[in-house]
Amino acid sequence: MLRTHRSTSIVVWVGLLLLLISTTICSAQESPLKGLKPYLAALEQQFNIKFSYVDEDLNDVQITLPQATDLAQILEELEAQTQIKIERLNDRYYSLVKTSLVDICGKVLDNFAENTVPGATIEVLGGEVAVVTDIYGTFKMQRIPRNASLKIRYLGYITKYIPVENLIGKDDCPVILLAQNYEKLEEVIVYEFLTAGIVKEDDASVTLNTGALGILPGLIEPDVLQTIQALPGIKSIDETVSDINVRGGTNDQNLILWNGIKMYQSGHFFGLISAFNPYLTDKVSVYKNGTPAQYGDGVSSVISMETKNDIDGLFFGGAGFNLISGDVYGQFPINDRLAFQFSARRSTTDFLNTPIYDSFEDRAFQDSEVTNQQNQSVDRQFDQETTFFFYDISGKFLYDINDDHKLRLSFMGIDNDLLFKETEVATDLTTQSLIDQTNISIGLQSQNQWTDQFSSHLNVYYTKYNLDAQSVSADQRQILFQQNTIEENALKLDIRYKILDRLSWSNGFQFIETGITNASDVTRPPFQSEIKDVVRNFAPYTEVAYRTAEDKFIASAGLRANYIMNLGTFDELVLEPRININFRLANYVRAQILGEYKSQYTNQVIDLEQNFLGVEKRRWILSDGSALPITESKQGSVGLNYSKNSLYIGLEGFYKQVEGISTRTQGFQNENQFAGEIGSYKVTGLEFLINKIGGNYSTWLSYTYNKNDYTFDAVVPSTFPNNLDVRHTLTLASTYDIKNLKLGIGVNYRSGKPYTEPQDDTPLNVNVFPNQINYEAPNSSRLPGYFRADASATYGFDLSRRVKATAGVSLLNLTNRKNVLNRYYRVNDDNEIEQVDNFSLGFTPNLSFRISF
Repeated sequence: MLRTHRSTSIVVWVGLLLLLISTTICSAQESPLKGLKPYLAALEQQFNIKFSYVDEDLNDVQITLPQATDLAQILEELEAQTQIKIERLNDRYYSLVKTSLVDICGKVLDNFAENTVPGATIEVLGGEVAVVTDIYGTFKMQRIPRNASLKIRYLGYITKYIPVENLIGKDDCPVILLAQNYEKLEEVIVYEFLTAGIVKEDDASVTLNTGALGILPGLIEPDVLQTIQALPGIKSIDETVSDINVRGGTNDQNLILWNGIKMYQSGHFFGLISAFNPYLTDKVSVYKNGTPAQYGDGVSSVISMETKNDIDGLFFGGAGFNLISGDVYGQFPINDRLAFQFSARRSTTDFLNTPIYDSFEDRAFQDSEVTNQQNQSVDRQFDQETTFFFYDISGKFLYDINDDHKLRLSFMGIDNDLLFKETEVATDLTTQSLIDQTNISIGLQSQNQWTDQFSSHLNVYYTKYNLDAQSVSADQRQILFQQNTIEENALKLDIRYKILDRLSWSNGFQFIETGITNASDVTRPPFQSEIKDVVRNFAPYTEVAYRTAEDKFIASAGLRANYIMNLGTFDELVLEPRININFRLANYVRAQILGEYKSQYTNQVIDLEQNFLGVEKRRWILSDGSALPITESKQGSVGLNYSKNSLYIGLEGFYKQVEGISTRTQGFQNENQFAGEIGSYKVTGLEFLINKIGGNYSTWLSYTYNKNDYTFDAVVPSTFPNNLDVRHTLTLASTYDIKNLKLGIGVNYRSGKPYTEPQDDTPLNVNVFPNQINYEAPNSSRLPGYFRADASATYGFDLSRRVKATAGVSLLNLTNRKNVLNRYYRVNDDNEIEQVDNFSLGFTPNLSFRISF
């Protein structure tokens, strides 16, 4: 019994010893933090030094034990961790003083600690400093009061408050967890869908927060004008950003604004790339209907881009490149009240050939296939030489006179240059086209908060657009030169008064003067022409906005009056009422009723194929009251929105009528192309979107139905399908995030656009010279359906604590499908009819690499 007792005692003591050792090890592993005061006492013993400090300053201050052994390095690491200033008084004595201002950083994740929360707002309570988390969920703030607290909020998550002290004393940026807000889903009146950073607002507009924008199929950079084409009702029938069609409208019916300046050029590489650098763009607002009264022009849509507008005392910037271009950008604080933004981009296309450049070049210049009347391919051998490059620069001075009065000065320059030579091998004859396209804009904004209820915004800008085009015939006998120049000056004043907490009143006045010059010079037969028109628009407007408690009912109603004068030609008063109503039908379900009248007096004449080797050339013109009247539209729509448990369903039906259009602005390529008839078009449509967002994925299906018909009384028949009558559009796409890896894949289908074929019986009229094609009824045939699958991937990683990097790859048209975008007919030199087909991009890979800091 005694031996057994001893054995049992030994086992117990060994067990207790092992438990003590394991507990000590676990404690060491789980608690690497140590109090600062005991550690300072240990340093005093080790290095024979003394520290002086206020006890209250160091109470509860925890540190991670420094790895260094040298005293100077240890103190430097302690100072970085705690942001407590350590000052050497002499060889033995040191003082510790807690600084009042500190630098902090953090990383915001959802409550599962797996998925980042980009676009979350971090505010300093009681102050005016606020930042937004980047695509990795991280943020940095400098010179923040140590005793302050932070407010962290994001749509769909519970707002969190944390003391700044909690973010100090960590090696890495500490993780902040946000819990999803499930209890108040019935009160959500804005909807985030498709991908991070895309939000449908309570006025039915869509906002893109580019700094938080997630991945989309086929995109590895947040190209603004490519991104909006993911929205229902917005597409480009020819795969470009310079020909965006919103609810069946042409591109010139979109009002594109950059920092309040109207932009007459929006693309590079003939519309294949957006001209606006997205990395300084803070917010993009898109209106398809129910547009606020402050916006005139653009009978189809408004696309308003705003660059970052706050001075936070921080420098940030970045740079990157892809297989087409490289760019740099940054914001540079000069002092607490003054900062400067700058961005620049230049193509590599004039000195570096890449697969995506070859694909873009084929799309822009060599996308045609010619067949004769016997349906045989007409194979002509050509040697082609292309010299092309583009660049854009933009900048913005930000000056805060004080907290309530601010000045912003913005400028932008865009340039495209092309020299294209084509030599037919059989005849050794060379034709040449040269196109130079530039846009220069400058604008000044004064933003004033006079009282808590009263504010004003003054915007003054000047913009100039110029297109020079020259064509030299194969025999060098004919040289055609065309120039299109726009100069626009504008003054816009917006005044807002908050009558009650839920009732506001906006008023404003706008003066816009637009001058457009079109010049032509032909050497054979000799011909010269220069036409300059000037239109002035005086436009007062007013709008009232109201919302009830808990936002059960939100409404705005406004009226805009445009007094439009074409000097020496006409003057006309156009009234434009607007209405926007949003109300709750039931929990999780809201309805919207939208309506608007709009008008515009700038249009684009589309020159296709005739003189510039297949390069599309668009010229801006002004309404003159007769040959081209003011274009006017009216639109109404009704929509339903459902959102619950990260499932969003949206349905909207609309009716749109646009009057005062000309066949010259519609891109006809049959006998009506240059006839100049005046008519209208009507669109009835339905837009549907269902989107499910999970913790790390988003999947959506969208469908759009459009029935779009022209009416031209002088054409037989008078009513026929619109050139943009694409009846059915379907998109199925998904994105998936795996920590720092983001993936996107999607497919797009749409029915074919209309075109006009020659008559079967007598396709050619030989009784006139030159011979002309006899066409069937306008747009009585349709192209085959369009199908394209795209994929993309990006991976983010840290190069250092401050410098972050992102690498991306995109694959456009994965199946390499040969989609026919356009079809037209022409008579060749042998008096035979040829069919010309223009094709979409083929399989197109692209790579990118970016750093930000």
